[in-house]
Order: sequence, then structure tokens, then C-alpha cells
Amino acid sequence: MNEAVIVDVVRTPSGKGKPGGALSGVHPVDLLATVLEALMQRNDLDPALVDDVIAGCVTQSGEQSINVARHALLAAGLPESVPGTTVDRQCGSSQQAMHFAAQGVMAGAYDIVIAAGVESMSRAPMGSNTLDRDFRGPWLHRRYPEGLIPQGVSAELIAARWKLDRETLDEYAARSHARAAATAAAGGFDREIVPVEVIGPDGAIHSHTTDETVRAQTTAESLAALRPAFRHEPSAARFPEIGWGITPGNSSPLTDGASAALIMSADMAERLGLRPRARFHAFSVTGSDPLLMLTGVIPATQKILARSWLSIEDIDAYEVNEAFAPVPLVWQQEIGADPERLNPRGGAIALGHPLGASGTRLLATLLNHLEDTGGRYGLQTMCEGGGMANATIIERL
Repeated sequence: MNEAVIVDVVRTPSGKGKPGGALSGVHPVDLLATVLEALMQRNDLDPALVDDVIAGCVTQSGEQSINVARHALLAAGLPESVPGTTVDRQCGSSQQAMHFAAQGVMAGAYDIVIAAGVESMSRAPMGSNTLDRDFRGPWLHRRYPEGLIPQGVSAELIAARWKLDRETLDEYAARSHARAAATAAAGGFDREIVPVEVIGPDGAIHSHTTDETVRAQTTAESLAALRPAFRHEPSAARFPEIGWGITPGNSSPLTDGASAALIMSADMAERLGLRPRARFHAFSVTGSDPLLMLTGVIPATQKILARSWLSIEDIDAYEVNEAFAPVPLVWQQEIGADPERLNPRGGAIALGHPLGASGTRLLATLLNHLEDTGGRYGLQTMCEGGGMANATIIERL
């Protein structure tokens, strides 16, 4: 079996996913093309050698429709001979793209492949691809007659079941911002961030280089003033146990962004004179309760640890996507993980969660942290809509 290695991984800085956000004026095809072009330039790679581009994207409609991966690689100047495909595993879409890319290399189907992701939540709002239609169908309604629920209500159920009070959630969220702000101030994100050219309010072209969603002054006390975001009467009546503590402050913000990883066989990297920074060690993907759809990170982690013959103590850093504060907190509790190793550079509450791009964003942040601290193994895991989760373990080289 071929060894799949990571030669480089980059991301754009985050932009608030609403009109007027730093990246809201950038077409998602151009946003993804920016990171693809950067990978080629940073590694002096002949783009004709790329066997495939696999990109994650959740809201595949409007400007992100009809295979955004193919449009972006052409926009980035890659040869017409390079194919591209777009995958949707909800929030874990680009992490799944990583899995497909690495597994293709390991199987001998690829020599060089790019795994990537993009989401412009300002230009293709979440849910806009449903056109207000019933996208679940009568058979699924038959299995779940009471109906499935929004992710925010799932987060409330998790907080209630694991007895996480509002203060705990807000303290965790404030820590995410503090860690992200400290990392940014120390230049910890510099190697992974690719500047994006944007047109400012003055009509001039500017370079957007920092994460717009990080708020260095955030405190648990300031977050306590925010109102719950998901409380409404049908859910309140159906779930009387909910304490309603999920707010915009302890949830990931709507975000624009893109990210991409250059993955190849170890033999190809050696032939090209490129230095592998890490190798893929293990993968897992699992389904979970679609009502408590955010808990899949727990079985996915248990599965990958068993498959890799590693314990959580062997892992030097773990990135657990902060879709909502209860997710990493419950994961930490159930896995018995060290809180100091959990999202050490902040997470999606601060850095943003551009849905289709978050998987490879986590990889960028995780790999740079391992390199800066001398860690060997890193684990990332991502809860996903509909009750699923991916987990990946990498080994720094």
C-alpha cells in the first residue's frame, strides 16, 4: 500500500458570512481558486501532475452549484485535463474529501490529489438549496414521525443531557476566542493563511489577511448578555428538559472561507523533491442518532483509536470542531481527553465554520500546531448534519 502524505495545506482567513463581511464580495469559485493557486505556487508544482481535485461544499446551489470544484480549478489556471468533483458530507465535507484523496493515493488510484473545501455563507445562505421543499421524503418521516430537529436544538439537548450549564458554555466560548487571538498575535496562523484580494468600501483593492470572526476582548461575562438563539414554542413543548443556553456567542458564526491540502504518495513527493510534512495514519466515519446529531464525534473517535492501536494519551493535539460549545465539551468528557490539548489554537467559535471548508481548515491548524510544538500525532473530528462524523489521525514527519 502506498503511503499518503501531506505536503502542504492552506486556508483563507475567515470572513463573516453575511452581506458586508470581509469576503462577501468574493465569488465562491474565486475563493476556492485562491487556495488552489496558492498550493501550486508555494510548492512550485506543475499543475498538470494533479490527478484530481476533490472539494467539499454543503450548499451546492446558486454560485456554488454544478460542481464548484471543477469551476474553481479552471479559474485557478489548472489545465483542462485536471478533473474535479464536489462532495457533501455536511460539515465534514472537506474532511471527507481528505479521506477520499488519501485513500485514493493509498490504493494507487492517484499520485497527486488536492482535497479542498469552500463555503460562502454570505452568498449561498445555509438552507437556500432546499427551495423550501420537503427534502426528507415520506419514508424518512415514517421512520421519525415526530420529525427531526435543527442542529441548534440538538445542541440544546446535548447540553441538557450532559448537564452543561450556560456559564460553562460561555466560558468555553471565551476560551476559544482567547486562544485564537493569542495564536494570531504570535503569528501562529501565518503559514496557513493565504491572503484574499477584496474590494473595500472605498472601491480600492485590499488584501484580507486575518480572521474576521475572532474577538480578542470576548469574555464569559459579555457572552452572558446574549439571548438563546433556538428557543421556539414547538421545541419548548416537545423538549421540556432543555435549559435554552445556546446563543450566537457559544456557537460557530456563519462564515465565508476556503481551504485546500496537497496530498500525494511518499514516492511522488521524493521524486519531486517535496518535503512531506505529515502522513495519514488512520481514518473513520460513522453514523449516529440524527436527533442528537452532534454526538457522532464520540463513536468516530472511539473507532479510530481502536483502529490505529493508539490511546487518547498518545495524541498530542485534538481538533474537535466547535459547531456549538457542547460538542467539544461532551467529547472531552466521554473520551477522557486533556482539555489543554483540545483545540489549543481556538476553534470554530472564534475562527469560524465555513461549512464545506472546515475539514481542511482543521487540518491546517492542527498540522502547524504539531510542527510548532514538536507533537507527533494529531486527531481531528467533525460532527455532521443528519447524525454523522469523520475522524482523522495524522502523524507529523
